[in-house]
Amino acid sequence: MKLIKPRFWINKSFLSYVLLPLTIFTYIINIIKKFYPKKKFSIKTICIGNIFIGGTGKTSLTIELSKIIKKKAKYVFIKKNYYNQTDEINLLKKNGLVISEKERIDSLRIAEKKKFQIALLDDGLQQKNIVYDLKIVCFNSYYGYGNGFLLPAGPLRESLNELKYYDIVFLIGEQKNIKLRNKIKSLNKNIKIFEGNYQAIEQRRIKKNKNYLMFCGIGNPHEFKSTLLRNNFKIKREIIYPDHYKIPNNEIRNIKKLAKKDKLNIITTEKDYFRLNKRQKKGIKFLKIKLKINNIEKLQKIIFTSNEQS
Repeated sequence: MKLIKPRFWINKSFLSYVLLPLTIFTYIINIIKKFYPKKKFSIKTICIGNIFIGGTGKTSLTIELSKIIKKKAKYVFIKKNYYNQTDEINLLKKNGLVISEKERIDSLRIAEKKKFQIALLDDGLQQKNIVYDLKIVCFNSYYGYGNGFLLPAGPLRESLNELKYYDIVFLIGEQKNIKLRNKIKSLNKNIKIFEGNYQAIEQRRIKKNKNYLMFCGIGNPHEFKSTLLRNNFKIKREIIYPDHYKIPNNEIRNIKKLAKKDKLNIITTEKDYFRLNKRQKKGIKFLKIKLKINNIEKLQKIIFTSNEQS
């Protein structure tokens, strides 16, 4: 979905209440999904997703989980083949094999035939006809659960009450969100809560003593800008696009003109950089980041204990 989060998704306003009656459609769709016939696979399935639409760090977490798993098991990434999410597929391909059919069930069948032991699904928690062995839901610690309303009045794909059926919650970002943590525990006292934050890596190839124009089209531009500032980058101008936005040539040319006019270097995210063609990439740097998981030993134990039980 190509959109920039509206402000009323984060804080309740008149418009969010006007749209509130329309959330009945999201609610009904979610109820219907629960009655779909369920499919269980012999391959262990770990689904990393969200209920807050966009920008929760699920792809970064999926990649970091693969680094934990690869030492003990043969894994594969599963990513539904959405036409506008090739950037995330390309990121996953840098870290392992990816099966990306139009339907997740078809991808899982291929993974079974190829004798993979673990399938890491980037997204898919709202697909209720698959029985996942481990369900991980991600939140950005800055945005939390927004105004708490379902789409379109709020940013939630499904009710927070669905946390009762999930195994692990990841709070990703620098901000400590006690309100979010308490809310999660009030809904599911047995759910395991982990935290993670982004760290910049391979910074030597980028000169920090320059002034920068930052642009990005990701679900959470706030987190990217925060990471840049935390690493002493001087951001003088920023341009924000919708999540997964494929920037056309004329807009890239405009970005480069603005940067030249103001004597700025250009920086973007690795995900945005992958969406550019060879010519567009000229003169643009990207900041490579990784997700650092706190208490990784505890998480590793949960993953492999669950694997033995499945």
